[in-house]
Amino acid sequence: MRRGPDVLLARRAGTGYADGLLHMPSGHAEDGEDVREAMIREAAEEIGVALDPDEVRVALVMRHRGPGGGARMGWFFVAEYDADHPPRNAEPEKCSELDWFPLDALPDDMVAYCRAGLDGYRAGEHFMIHWHEDGDPVAHRPDGPRRAVALPPATSSCGCPTSRVRSAGGDGC
Repeated sequence: MRRGPDVLLARRAGTGYADGLLHMPSGHAEDGEDVREAMIREAAEEIGVALDPDEVRVALVMRHRGPGGGARMGWFFVAEYDADHPPRNAEPEKCSELDWFPLDALPDDMVAYCRAGLDGYRAGEHFMIHWHEDGDPVAHRPDGPRRAVALPPATSSCGCPTSRVRSAGGDGC
């Protein structure tokens, strides 16, 4: 969730994974759900915000692996803050705080792949890999190993990035 230059982060608690670290409100898709439906459901469950499908945009897709864990596909979505429907901590048993942080000055005490995804989003990336090695910390470490790799998007038949073609109305550069 964005509020101008800020992004909403949640401090994990009582989950057994990355407790004490900041992470974006997130979750897993359930059987039969597509990724957008899962994101809308998780936003309602975790931060009490009811989003319309038209309000969410894909920011970044990341294939990631936690240390010693299995690989996952992470979809990072953006939804804009609505002052009439502010987020709240709807899962206090899993989250000890919600707060806004400047996207251009994120805190260090974050889950590493989440931080890498937000850094990539801020840099204009759309596709990334973040592959932990066994023994890497779950937490972001400013002086730690860099595991994030940006993947370039496809180009159109004219050689322009596909995002430029879409913004030009789809009829070329």
